[in-house]
Amino acid sequence: MVALAVPVVLSELGWMAQGVVDTIMVGRLGPAAIGAVALGNAVCYTPSLFGVGLMLGLDTLVSQAYGRSDHDECHRWLAQGVYLACIAAPLIMIPIALASFGFGHFGINPEVAGPAGSYLAILNWGTLPLLLYQCSRRYLQGVGQVRVVTITYVLANLVNWFGNWALIYGKLGFPALGVRGSALSTLAARIMMATALIGFAWRYERKRGHPLFRHWAGPQVARLRQLVKLGAPAAGQILLEVGAWNLATFSVGYLTPVALATHQIVLNYASITYMVPLGVSAATAVSVGHAVGAGDAARARRAGWLGLALGTGFMLLAALVLLAIPGPLIRLYTHDPRVLAVGPTLLVIVAAFEVFDGIQSVSTGALRGLGETRVPMLANLVGYWVLGLPLGFLLCFALRQGIYGLWLGLTLALVVIATALLLRWRRDSANWQKGAART
Repeated sequence: MVALAVPVVLSELGWMAQGVVDTIMVGRLGPAAIGAVALGNAVCYTPSLFGVGLMLGLDTLVSQAYGRSDHDECHRWLAQGVYLACIAAPLIMIPIALASFGFGHFGINPEVAGPAGSYLAILNWGTLPLLLYQCSRRYLQGVGQVRVVTITYVLANLVNWFGNWALIYGKLGFPALGVRGSALSTLAARIMMATALIGFAWRYERKRGHPLFRHWAGPQVARLRQLVKLGAPAAGQILLEVGAWNLATFSVGYLTPVALATHQIVLNYASITYMVPLGVSAATAVSVGHAVGAGDAARARRAGWLGLALGTGFMLLAALVLLAIPGPLIRLYTHDPRVLAVGPTLLVIVAAFEVFDGIQSVSTGALRGLGETRVPMLANLVGYWVLGLPLGFLLCFALRQGIYGLWLGLTLALVVIATALLLRWRRDSANWQKGAART
């Protein structure tokens, strides 16, 4: 489980690092350039996440086929994933393209709107490579080959850094393209990622005696529907979760600059710690899927509970760290006394929901290994949008509890989601085991 999870954790951190590198590298161009890159990435992020979510169905289908030792079936699902990526990419690119032309019509400062539009227009061409990369990554995770994913992300970040250095500032004879150079370097990194993983999948299967492209399957409507049936709820769950946190961040903007700064710092810690259970979640989905494919119900249950133990165990340790040294953690970002007055208490609230965040993340992966993706979407809908956010807004604005009230609402959401998904995993895995025993 750890061998599967660690490379995925590093890959998720690498995904975060690309946007950070872009922002840092354009920093010398001034605040307008930083704002343009941040705005472009923010607009591109949400529709791209939906496309990434569509590929999550491959976790279930490839891992279960691999568990049955049906390698040809694994290849067929990879082929359908590639076709789905080619279908989804243009649909995702259309709203992004419209946004790139519309920045100047929404009251955004012209100094930011122009460069942001140019940045986004170039970055948009990386949508298909990003989806092909995600498709190949899910396939490789499903067959237990995860180390190459981490290596690819490290190389991609190096390509992105070099491209930023050369194209933003005009080094080594390249033209100085500013913000557009940053977008081009990210595009090059995404193309490299997709090419590298598809190439590795081909090489891995050829060495095992199962040539990937010898009998490449054509588009199959029934399989595409099955992939979408699993992937669409997973994509919806991601959008509901990310949308809730983005709305919370937007709402903090109505408070004070100190509240917004503190919120961003604390959210950064929550996001970093979340990467570990997210990696364990992916490993759990694959391990459960392998066991389901092999018809070993007892091993599937053990894999799910082991993943939950690892994910929640780490988050418990993270919570203890947040409780032990909240002040020094805030001071890593700022020495502003106003932020230091608010930040430690907010980190205590984060510590309270860390374990629940780990449970909901890993439970989602365990259920995905069984082939269940609708329940996590519904749990996020109710937890965040029916209960957590309304309570947070009530406490924050109506009862004037400020940022503390908003985070208490988000904590309630995670408690509800974690409880619902844990109970569902317990029920579904037990029922599946009983059904397998009767069979």
